[in-house]
Amino acid sequence: MSDLDRQIEQLKRGEIIKEHEVKSLCNKAREILVDESNVQKVVAPVTICGDIHGQFHDLVELFNVGGDSPATQYLFLGDFVDRGFYSVETFLLLLALKVRYPDRITLIRGNHESRQITQVYGFYDECLRKYGSINVWRYCTEIFDYLSLSAIVNDRVFCVHGGLSPSVATLDNIRIIDRKQEVPHDGAMCDLLWSDPEEIEGWGLSPRGAGYLFGGDVVSEFGHKNNIDLIARAHQLVMEGYKQMFDDKLVTVWSAPNYCYRCGNLAAILEIDENLNRQYKIFEERPENVRGIPSKQQTPDYFL
Repeated sequence: MSDLDRQIEQLKRGEIIKEHEVKSLCNKAREILVDESNVQKVVAPVTICGDIHGQFHDLVELFNVGGDSPATQYLFLGDFVDRGFYSVETFLLLLALKVRYPDRITLIRGNHESRQITQVYGFYDECLRKYGSINVWRYCTEIFDYLSLSAIVNDRVFCVHGGLSPSVATLDNIRIIDRKQEVPHDGAMCDLLWSDPEEIEGWGLSPRGAGYLFGGDVVSEFGHKNNIDLIARAHQLVMEGYKQMFDDKLVTVWSAPNYCYRCGNLAAILEIDENLNRQYKIFEERPENVRGIPSKQQTPDYFL
């Protein structure tokens, strides 16, 4: 068994790997990710997953529901870390699978894959607590800069963490962004990771303080111009696990059940077959006896 296979087995059990192993894993991941496009091409069938937010036991449940990697091809829409208690295990497992099976798993960047955000919402503190230094946080946040900004399935399904941008009319506008940087406070890259759909016309101010709200007319125009049938995105908690909008031209997929261990929501994944038919699979959080819920005193107050 290779070192990498052993690390994957260890991470699947919820055990962290050594700091020097994290460094080596991140170096290997960088070599793979640096060659990926800002609009990474994916060939169906593929299973699309929304935010995970450090809910490692629920990621294990997701693989139970959707099938193991690499048998199932996966596309994760970002927000791997923060808020949950197992961001380290979650991100490192996904990264190890990416290095082991680069063509079977695609990871794109969410707004929480950011140095600034992770210092506020938990990942930084978790790395410090589990490793006794911030080195692992540094290795991981450097990798965040290499993650693709979006993906396109069979040239027809556009996948992004947040949404659209008034600075982005075409996919080519995304392809020319220099993504290897901390998420900026405004502009196209920021909007892709922060924006939200809303029942409005045109563009609106986002209550998040970054990105925009965008309406069904914006989605239709973008779809028409880029020959796209569907926008699949994450970023917003949906109580039912997924939510279709704008005549099914956009869907929000949310994959963290009982978010923050208290929201009571369901989670979903979206399976797209080779003919681009869609099937949603709904799942609940793993039962408490297999997950080890932290005590109430440990539950973080941060919640967005």
